[in-house]
Amino acid sequence: MSQLAKPLVPASPNLVRPNEIPKADSLFEQFDWLYILCREKLFRDDTRRMVNAFWPNARPPANARLVELGCGPGFYSRALAKSFPELDVLGVDQSRRQLEYARQKALSFGVNNWRFERDDVLDATRPAQSFDYLIASRLFTVLPGPERALAEMFRVLKSGGRCFIAEPRYKIWASIPLFMMWLVASVSGQANECREPSKATVFSLERFERLLCTQPWKSVRVWREGRYHYALCEKR
Repeated sequence: MSQLAKPLVPASPNLVRPNEIPKADSLFEQFDWLYILCREKLFRDDTRRMVNAFWPNARPPANARLVELGCGPGFYSRALAKSFPELDVLGVDQSRRQLEYARQKALSFGVNNWRFERDDVLDATRPAQSFDYLIASRLFTVLPGPERALAEMFRVLKSGGRCFIAEPRYKIWASIPLFMMWLVASVSGQANECREPSKATVFSLERFERLLCTQPWKSVRVWREGRYHYALCEKR
């Protein structure tokens, strides 16, 4: 464990803007079912770690706002919304199909304190200082320009807001969903139409720390556990 100290208006209540992103050549849109399978059954569940990081021995303040960037099928968004009805939860992702799955799954759970927005996580048009909490899991594995993404995280957090980041440590493990989707795309003759990389991007601990320090957080805590790097950042 290491210690560092360095000096999205939601759309309609439940669904997404119909005329935006994602392009038809996205693996995450064309083979949404395969990525959903990985997220629901294969990836590590960090819900408890998020809760312990944000609210150890407590609950969120009433009407606090939380955003998940790159929420995919809404695994964490719906879990946190269900556990904490006092939270206002927003999930943001580019994939229409994955967001539709997220919406239906949240409805089946009887969760109503959530919204899902179809948008680019790097969209800088969201109002600054909009959220109290932010979560991002496996976001940097396929996202170009991680510095830009981190800057957007910092910008949309309120003063005193905190973000929880989880990133895989090992390229082979992190690349499993991409490999599976590319394999199906190749077999089905659609590989030439897809834009995602064939391998995930992963960071060493040192590079992960350097990335986090590109923003002037009040505090940053970084640790490793199993196959993941974790960070809890607080804004001044």
